[in-house]
Amino acid sequence: MPKKVTKVALIYDFDGTLSTTDMQDYALIPELGMEPKDFWPVANKWSRDNGADQVTGSMYYFVKTAKEKGVKLTRSMLKDAGKNIVYFAGVEEWFNRISAYGKELNLKIEHYIISAGYEEILEGSKIYKYFKNVFGCSFAYGDDGTPVWPARVVNYSTKTQYLSKINKGLGKLEDRLVNEFMPDEKRPIPFRRMIYFGDGSTDIPSMKLTKERNGTAIAVYDPKDHSSTSKMKALKLLKDGRVNFALPADYREGKQIDKVIKTILDKIAKERDLEILQAKEEKKKAKI
Repeated sequence: MPKKVTKVALIYDFDGTLSTTDMQDYALIPELGMEPKDFWPVANKWSRDNGADQVTGSMYYFVKTAKEKGVKLTRSMLKDAGKNIVYFAGVEEWFNRISAYGKELNLKIEHYIISAGYEEILEGSKIYKYFKNVFGCSFAYGDDGTPVWPARVVNYSTKTQYLSKINKGLGKLEDRLVNEFMPDEKRPIPFRRMIYFGDGSTDIPSMKLTKERNGTAIAVYDPKDHSSTSKMKALKLLKDGRVNFALPADYREGKQIDKVIKTILDKIAKERDLEILQAKEEKKKAKI
């Protein structure tokens, strides 16, 4: 067994990947006296009408709506909204189980989130404690504790920079270093030891990057979506070569995702062991 532990990154989108819908839908939008089906079309229209990025525009629209309705939007309120999130089957037990499986293979499993959702809401979620780092949108707050500006915005195109940060072992705020050269052998988690989970078009750049660099990209879909819309999106990503797998979002032991991930971890461990054996042979050659 190798003495040095090998790191593997499991990287998740959140909305529709781990949670059954957008994280704002469970408590934040109802707190504003609205329903998601009414809020999102209006927020997205505001973004289009004002030429705003949809994610940035929705952040503004939450602040605008809260002020209009006399609701004090604060960090603690957003954090409380995380308590109401509903997850796909098996999610809450998933992280400990997969980390334990990796440990048996001398693999250190690190879990990450890269989401266009809000870090403040994620901080209040039941599963927040399992993540090495969470990269999401976040607000800057004024003296009265209410949001005054987007401190961080994560959308489909910026998600890939956080993959690079994970690859290089960089923290959330180390923005300039992400573009600096680092030899592949010094990167803590090479892309071939990354597994990316997503559910839709906003994940395509990250899925494509992970797959192209010999990592694994997985498109998940809602197994209870009777319209099959969710499944068809995932299957199209598979057909278009964007992902390696299209699987139902059921994280329970023995289900498809569980079997696929364990098989991938087995492969990573075997490849690592083979590399160690090959390195020994190279040392022998050098002595001849």
